[in-house]
Amino acid sequence: MDPLSCQPTRGRAAISNLTSRYERESRVRDDDGWGADGGLPAKLRTIVMADAARSIISRNDSPDVPFEISVNPYRGCEHGCVYCFARPSHAYLGLSPGLDFETQLFAKRDAAALLAKELRSRSYICKPLALGANTDPYQPIEREEGITRAVLEVCRTFNQPVSIITKSASVLRDLDLLATMAADGLAQVAISITSLDRDLARAMEPRACTPAKRLAAVRALSDAGVPVAVLTSPMIPALNDHEMEAILEAAAGAGAVSASYILLRLPLEIAALFEEWLRTHYPDRADRVLSLIRQSRDGALYRSDFGTRMKGTGAYADLLRSRFHLATKRLGLDRRRWDMDCSKFRVPDAPVRQLSLF
Repeated sequence: MDPLSCQPTRGRAAISNLTSRYERESRVRDDDGWGADGGLPAKLRTIVMADAARSIISRNDSPDVPFEISVNPYRGCEHGCVYCFARPSHAYLGLSPGLDFETQLFAKRDAAALLAKELRSRSYICKPLALGANTDPYQPIEREEGITRAVLEVCRTFNQPVSIITKSASVLRDLDLLATMAADGLAQVAISITSLDRDLARAMEPRACTPAKRLAAVRALSDAGVPVAVLTSPMIPALNDHEMEAILEAAAGAGAVSASYILLRLPLEIAALFEEWLRTHYPDRADRVLSLIRQSRDGALYRSDFGTRMKGTGAYADLLRSRFHLATKRLGLDRRRWDMDCSKFRVPDAPVRQLSLF
């Protein structure tokens, strides 16, 4: 039997449902000669399940990120970004980091209540909270679920500083909350703009909003007084890296106050998923892209060492770093801001519960 190559599924980035690292067996599509290859359907629908989380605040001590605590309302992400570093987390659920990550989602519907409970804890020390550090809090299912909105309302009640990381213009739905919080130094937003090329963005991030809408969101947030950072991430060698300066200029023109970037990371299953996507959509430059990545990762597709995993090493990585610093300095985007006001945090009175006589 001959293995069959998968074809792109409409509206999805991953080409296949790559078997996760925890499975003892792998699945390969093949043709047995009977004409029915058992391929994927032409369109995959999104399935949303409840996540029975018992806690909601995640903590980290990584020197590579500017926050220590975060909240993620969802597992999996319908935006389907092929490069997403969160994909391998789906393997913990017994699912594939491939198409399952984009189509089988989990919603933490008790997130707001859990957050309020944890903020009330006597052991809690107020620190800036990152909302959506793993998967996007404004992915399409948020329109129906409303979990992110509920979490923001809790943050407003406690005066808990919050920074949102998203690539969705749907963040503007909560502009009323964000503007009032930002006026007190309690909110900021980071918007990811990977490319200004609509076709490239559609291929990499099939269910995220267009680059033009993201820039419009930067402008609207900025006009409302919400500090906005732009993430030119990830930078992918020989694919979107030539756009770095153009993205930064567009972001500065839209009112962004700071910027950052990350060199493409390919941990665990993402390496195979990305290469599969790359050879399907851009076969003419796939070898060049992968070669430059290896040159920036000491000969491998990924190195996880703190301090270099975000930016890489070597001549190409150094050049990218220099370009970024020169551009951000010229545009006034070189001030990394994480200076929200934790002094205003307060625990409101608990709701009074009337005791029953019977």
